[in-house]
Amino acid sequence: MSNAVPVEQLVPKLKFQTHEISDPGDLLNLLPKETANQHIAVWLREHTGMIAVGETFKFEVSGQERFSRAHRWWRDVVNDAAVNDQVRVTGTGAFAFASFGFRAQPSSSILVIPKVVIGKTDGKNWITTSDGTDPEVALTELKKPHLLPHSPGAVQINGGSIPESQWVKIVDELVSKINHGDVDKVVLARDLFVNTANSVDVRYILNNLANTFSDCWTYFIDGLVGATPEMLLRKRGNQIVSRVLAGTITQHKDENTNEILQAKLLTSDKDQQEHNYAVQSVSAALAVHCTDLVVPPTPTILQLANVAHLSTEITAIVADDSPALVLAGSLHPTAAVCGTPTERARDLIAEVEGMDRGRYAGPVGWIDGNGDGDLGLAIRCAEVRENSLRLFAGCGVVSGSTSESEIAESAAKFKAVLNSLN
Repeated sequence: MSNAVPVEQLVPKLKFQTHEISDPGDLLNLLPKETANQHIAVWLREHTGMIAVGETFKFEVSGQERFSRAHRWWRDVVNDAAVNDQVRVTGTGAFAFASFGFRAQPSSSILVIPKVVIGKTDGKNWITTSDGTDPEVALTELKKPHLLPHSPGAVQINGGSIPESQWVKIVDELVSKINHGDVDKVVLARDLFVNTANSVDVRYILNNLANTFSDCWTYFIDGLVGATPEMLLRKRGNQIVSRVLAGTITQHKDENTNEILQAKLLTSDKDQQEHNYAVQSVSAALAVHCTDLVVPPTPTILQLANVAHLSTEITAIVADDSPALVLAGSLHPTAAVCGTPTERARDLIAEVEGMDRGRYAGPVGWIDGNGDGDLGLAIRCAEVRENSLRLFAGCGVVSGSTSESEIAESAAKFKAVLNSLN
């Protein structure tokens, strides 16, 4: 059970106003520096999506009921709000960013209602305010000059919650358990602590991530920054899309080498097995709420700057009017970030991983007042503090995994954020 304050005591009366605007240019250029008194948030892919400044309200919840409680709270917010939406496209009107903990406890899951959101969606440019501020006044304020993003300077890597040598042994132990039939797959994660010479300006990281990983969803919500290639679910009306990734190989600067490696990935029994578990996990969860599931019989390759993945895009039709938050609660955790069977894998993670994941590998993204939204998986990410970051990377351990390959895979995944600090 959640220890959160009863939801009914936390519902604000809000006034969402959305106006269409001319093209504001690169949305990231509108962001002021994040401070204790000036919060920002981001969800962008290929220069479209939303950026936000300020917080009108933040709702925190934990426990097994975190998704259903978050849904109830958001439903009550929307029902009680005054909404003047002059644009009526994806994400306009009532809007909130979302970031959920991987586990029910101890970390909180968060919904943030921004004061001001500027978006580029469905071919429209728009601005939404939630606190009664005139959108035109808010836009003028955002367009005022501000300090440019600055580099974090020299970076010092300080290891993780557990030593790399111990993490390698845990991988070997998990492979042994898998080979004995205790579990089919376990996603084992590790973290990395990094100190920076200068204070962290998250805008610097966001710009680098957005430019390097244009096919990913670059995000920053309540201190968690990253670029995820994996879409847990995208909901538009009754249409659902879920991009499933599992099975990974490192990429190099030489494209001929990459083609050879990708062909190896497509024919790898170990990676195909890992991928199939993830696809089956998502398909089974969607089938509870959806019809007309379309699951491609074989995966394709998704090539990113640092790694390539086996990728399957599943589509479906929602049959029971479930909003994005309810669907996310049914899907999480998938085999791509937990393992299979789910309960056994989750118990093993808690037993051997040696750290609290926080919101790493939990659903992250946004929702609107119509029940639509984008909720990816918070991977290739880091928790940001004043002069430090905590990076995360995970690997799917199955029969045939080796500790050498998993440590190499996790190192490649760390590079997504590490390279963005340069």
